[in-house]
Amino acid sequence: MPTAELGRFEFESGQAVEDLTVAYETYGEFDGRNAVLVCHALTGSQHVADSPDGVAGQGHGWWRSVVGPGKAIDTNDYFVVCANVPGSCYGTDGPSAEGPDGDPYGTDFPPVTVGDWTRSQRRLLDELGVGRLHAVVGGSVGGMNALDWARRFPDDVRRVAAVAAAPRLDAQCLGLNAVARRAIRTDPDWNGGDYYGDSHPDRGLALARQLGHLMYLSKDSAGRKFGRRTAGREAGGDAFPSDPAAAFFPYRDVESYLDYQADQFVERFDANSYLYLVRAMDDYDLAAGYDSDAAALAAFPGDALVLSFTGDWHFTVDQSEDLAESFRAGDASVAHHVVDSDHGHDAFLVEPESVGPPLRDFLADGVAGRSVTDTAESDTEPSSYAPVHNSLFSG
Repeated sequence: MPTAELGRFEFESGQAVEDLTVAYETYGEFDGRNAVLVCHALTGSQHVADSPDGVAGQGHGWWRSVVGPGKAIDTNDYFVVCANVPGSCYGTDGPSAEGPDGDPYGTDFPPVTVGDWTRSQRRLLDELGVGRLHAVVGGSVGGMNALDWARRFPDDVRRVAAVAAAPRLDAQCLGLNAVARRAIRTDPDWNGGDYYGDSHPDRGLALARQLGHLMYLSKDSAGRKFGRRTAGREAGGDAFPSDPAAAFFPYRDVESYLDYQADQFVERFDANSYLYLVRAMDDYDLAAGYDSDAAALAAFPGDALVLSFTGDWHFTVDQSEDLAESFRAGDASVAHHVVDSDHGHDAFLVEPESVGPPLRDFLADGVAGRSVTDTAESDTEPSSYAPVHNSLFSG
């Protein structure tokens, strides 16, 4: 797994790490103009596509259906870079990394922001000899990261694609994230973040992740996937032996799914990192320091693609349309591509047939790409929000 030592890095908090280590992966060959930076989502890694040296706990690239030879982000054509963000736990410095005293930083690691992620990526690209990027692409909070590139380094990137993202979180998502963080901090094994011994706050992290999974589903997708079905046994009392009354009631498919996902997650992720990254997502506001989102994006002169999903209540179609309008107010050429989907927020990961074609054509031809559909008829007329059905791009 390649890493880069970026030297002293000062975070937006004012705190610094004397030699920031960033883990990254690259795919394809660089020709001077074909670099595409892919920004991962909350608990993703630099392992965006399949490769021989995968990241522990992630046997396959998290966007392997979209990135790779012959795929939408074609590594035969593009030099793809994906870096694990500061604060995470897949090789880039974060709370679980070794601090100056030889022990894990824990909560002594500096607070991180999405802006810190962007600046660390710029430093990494400098180390790799990459100047101006052909494109930055990101999904979910990775889409916020991509937007931050358009705001912070508008002349360093030709095209920006924000997939299932928004300029900021709304109050409901902020509240749910607050509950997730409290689940970790109230675990008796959290120990103020100093738990890097035998006991980790696995129960709190599991609950936080289960809440996240519920946020990523839509009502339709949850109903289709689980309904009210039971998980093949009469009762669920085994999970909580201290609650004997639970043995009277069924253990449902949705509970089984959440328990399985949580068990897998706590094996591969760090609880402090989850706290740090969720806070960074909560903190992000595209308009911070500006009068509006449009003012924040006014200096970006390139092409922008905003891609949203009708079943996503985490980052909604309306939020994406507001973002597109902010791009339209400046010099950018923008398309807002709406996909008719009931998969919820997970759609950007589980519907490559919906995500791939517009990304492929956007990277090749900008907003004029064949599969890139804008919901707005003009710069002045209201949007129709006409969704693009999956079947148009399948096969």
